[in-house]
Amino acid sequence: MIKSMTGFGKATVLLPGKKITAEIKSLNSKQLDLNIKIPSLYREKEPEIRQLISQTLERGKIDFYLSIENTGSDLPLSINKAVAANYYHELKALAEEIGEVPTDYLSLILRLPDVMKSEMDEVSDDEWKMVQDCINQAIANNNQFRLSEGKSLDADFHKRVQIILDLLNQVEPFEEERMTLMREKLKSTFEKYADEHQADSNRFEQELIFYFEKLDITEEKVRLKKHCDYFNETLNSKQSEGKKLGFITQEMGREINTLGSKANHAQMQRVVVQMKDELEKIKEQVNNVL
Repeated sequence: MIKSMTGFGKATVLLPGKKITAEIKSLNSKQLDLNIKIPSLYREKEPEIRQLISQTLERGKIDFYLSIENTGSDLPLSINKAVAANYYHELKALAEEIGEVPTDYLSLILRLPDVMKSEMDEVSDDEWKMVQDCINQAIANNNQFRLSEGKSLDADFHKRVQIILDLLNQVEPFEEERMTLMREKLKSTFEKYADEHQADSNRFEQELIFYFEKLDITEEKVRLKKHCDYFNETLNSKQSEGKKLGFITQEMGREINTLGSKANHAQMQRVVVQMKDELEKIKEQVNNVL
């Protein structure tokens, strides 16, 4: 089972006179990068909210928003009339002194400090419990989104790993042809050299065997297949293990690169290039796995 780090979750709860909305957006990141925006009323609950999110979503660039919408007749803010009146008298006196009269005292006063005051009380335990449930629901919805995205990634990974294994099988027909061509080329070079110098044919055969052993790709093929099998096993594990999948793709890349360096055959090189292309697509997607 794998999870994507891309996700979205939203939940709402109705409280007396207001509606609370919790919203979570997440993208891929190597570590947990959590950004929280909440109303000042719930500011003291921020550490608790961070813990709720980090315990479940674990990793990724996560943006969390908590908003309040007033649904009742009581406004969450009121005008401090005494302060507003003092501002009015001061502004009027200043205007008369400098000979300018503002056309709209009210809009100017409402923007000044301390004119608006909050009527919100402290958060009760019952209210916070409902808000907490709302946040947990948004987290659960985000997590479900991640699972759904993970299923799409899982199908794509299996498909591309199978393509690499199929390409690996396509290498085999060229191996014998490659060795035959290499033997003929070396033999032709040896015969030309032997005509001009004394050469030991037995030593030539020994060197030829040594040279072919260095070009042999059996070990790389076996290791690459094992890495592919391990990659698929990790996909099917109970936990999403994006970092482990990243390490496995690095090992797959090493074997494919070694195959390319040993190829010495145009058709084999083309197959290796196709393998590299599929592996790069896998690596790009692995970066988004939790």
